[in-house]
Amino acid sequence: MELIESLGLNYKILIAQLINFAVLVFILYKFGYKPILRFLDDRRKKIEEGVINAEKAQAKLEELSEKEKKIIKDAKKEALAIVENAKNQAEEKRKELIAKAKQDISVIINEEKTKIKQEKAELVNEVKKDVSKLIVIALEKIIDKKVDKSEDKKIIEEIVTNLKK
Repeated sequence: MELIESLGLNYKILIAQLINFAVLVFILYKFGYKPILRFLDDRRKKIEEGVINAEKAQAKLEELSEKEKKIIKDAKKEALAIVENAKNQAEEKRKELIAKAKQDISVIINEEKTKIKQEKAELVNEVKKDVSKLIVIALEKIIDKKVDKSEDKKIIEEIVTNLKK
C-alpha cells in the first residue's frame, strides 16, 4: 500500500473508481453492447436472407426466362402452322374457284352452242321458206301461167324435198 500512497493514489478512491468502472462496463454491456450486438446480428441475418432471396429471385428469373423462351418458340411454331394452314386453305379455295369458273364457262358455252343451233335451224327454215317462195315466183315466170293452188303446193313440196336431200 505504500507504493500506492507514494504514487499519490488513494486506495479508497481507487476502489470507488474500480467499482464505478465495473458499473459503467456492466451498464454499457447490458444496455449498449448487447443491443449493438443484437442489432448487428439481426442485420447480418437480414443480409443473409437478402442474399438468399436474391439467389432465389435470380433462379426464378432464369426459370421464367426459359419458360418465356419456350412460350415464344411454341407461339412461333403455332403461328407458322396457322400461316401454313391459311396458305393451304387459300390454295384449296383458289382451286375450287378455278374449277367452278371452268364449270360455269362450260355451261355458258353449251348454252350458247344450243342457242346457235336453234338460230341456225330457224335460219335454215327461213331460207327454205324464202327459197320455196323464190322457186314459186321463178316457176310462175317460167310457166307463165299460174297453176291452181293445189298444184302449186304439190310442186313446192317436191322441190323442198329435193332440196333437203
